[in-house]
Amino acid sequence: MGATPPLPASDLTLDIETTMEHIVVHCSGRITSASVELLLNTVRPLILQTRKIALDLGEVRYMDSAGLGTVVQLWSVAKQAGTELSVTNLTERVQDLLSLANLSSLFQKR
Repeated sequence: MGATPPLPASDLTLDIETTMEHIVVHCSGRITSASVELLLNTVRPLILQTRKIALDLGEVRYMDSAGLGTVVQLWSVAKQAGTELSVTNLTERVQDLLSLANLSSLFQKR
């Protein structure tokens, strides 16, 4: 019998910064089907703690369709709770993904 291989480390790292006005979740790495559960389990509870959350995606190297869907899901949950969720520091790659999916306007300030 062979040894059980270790579980892969998450490709996503989240650091939470809390201020009086809002919470910033600094994301780095890859937001994929393998890491969306971490993003959901981290951000969902924060939605009830504040009126403003920013997902800082400046260090996100890659996002797949599952990652994109998760960001939209978090936006929807936040909106229902009366919390503003924004995305900031978008890389060109993530901006292009939002544009291709016709979602850029969803995260623009009104």
